[in-house]
Amino acid sequence: QVQLNQSGGGSVQGGGSLKLSCVTSWFNPGGCMAWFRQTLGKERTGVATIYLAGTSTLYSDSVNGRFTVSHDSRKSTLYLEMKNLRPEDTAVYYCAQTKDVCSSLSLRSYAYFFWGQGTQVTVSS
Repeated sequence: QVQLNQSGGGSVQGGGSLKLSCVTSWFNPGGCMAWFRQTLGKERTGVATIYLAGTSTLYSDSVNGRFTVSHDSRKSTLYLEMKNLRPEDTAVYYCAQTKDVCSSLSLRSYAYFFWGQGTQVTVSS
């Protein structure tokens, strides 16, 4: 069973920065990993995804230019660096990983099979 272990998150004032980490027990170079977020009563939405074989990325419009997704294969770790945070970025953030080879980048939750435990990010105004 693949396990994704998240760390980071917390509370910050608007305009501040945070960095999330996600360590996977199976770094699959042919797959993709992504970050999603969810607020109470709403659907989980994708914010960023990356090919594990390279550096190609895809971002949602709401975070493009403020968030950066990256990975370190030596540490089997996915990162999300968040800058210029806004109150509307407040959510529980989840990392996710595809089960098989990833043929295209996707911010759809159904494309991902393995999920982290979630971590709270709170941005105050």
